[in-house]
Amino acid sequence: MDGDPELEEFATRMFDLARAGDTETLKAYVEAGVPADLTNGKGDTLLMPAAYHGHAGTVRMLTGLGADPGWANDRGQTPLAGAVFKMERDVVDALLEAGADPREGTPSAIDAARMFGTEDSFV
Repeated sequence: MDGDPELEEFATRMFDLARAGDTETLKAYVEAGVPADLTNGKGDTLLMPAAYHGHAGTVRMLTGLGADPGWANDRGQTPLAGAVFKMERDVVDALLEAGADPREGTPSAIDAARMFGTEDSFV
């Protein structure tokens, strides 16, 4: 992606779709060949903004099309820990159903839940 402004703009649009929860549009792109685990410069996949912004349907679609629910970004953060941090129960459920491990990441989803006193509710 480095150095190609058009490609960078396209990738940014894909992340914007994930962040906005535009599931159907993003699904069409992924089905047309955009990698479900497309990453940005921070190592986030499309799952991270979808999870962080509470879009369980988008998370389910991406994991259903092959996105890795346990992918950690360059800082060791996982979509599951982000969903726990944002207290997004439906997203937590979607990621756990897809196989995300609550013990992975830095902090792990379990550690994040403990930090916020929500371990009984979220993991």
